[in-house]
Amino acid sequence: MSGAFPRLIAGAFGLGRFPWAPGTLASLAAVLVGAGLLLVSPWLLAAAALVATLGGVWAIGAAAAGADDPGWVVIDEVAGQWIVMLALPRPALPGLVVAFLLFRALDIAKPGPIGWADRRSGALAVMGDDVIAGVIGAALLFAARTVSPGLLD
Repeated sequence: MSGAFPRLIAGAFGLGRFPWAPGTLASLAAVLVGAGLLLVSPWLLAAAALVATLGGVWAIGAAAAGADDPGWVVIDEVAGQWIVMLALPRPALPGLVVAFLLFRALDIAKPGPIGWADRRSGALAVMGDDVIAGVIGAALLFAARTVSPGLLD
């Protein structure tokens, strides 16, 4: 298969070529698209996150094999952002903002297992740190909603 299609997927349809903060832009775009998916069904958002994760591993392996997480690869941010959003009951603005900020903070700071995954190499590692950040972010959002129902509505 041509390298153009995997690069298109790995770069989240061109978002990765944005000259300033392409990961943040991809996360923001993911929030907007994810809000629409969540509005339709949380299962649709979950399916999209799974497809982005599995498709991202394939695309990164095909398009950026051997590279250490190139800046233009942002499908990992899309998948991670969608995973965080799975903890939201509906796409309300406060929850979307917190999901975005929480994911970006975890993705940038890379605490604990996120940093461990980031120090690995290969397509699984490129996706892995963002997927772990998404899972941790979702757990934190879920905990916040459990402690204070309606907090993110």
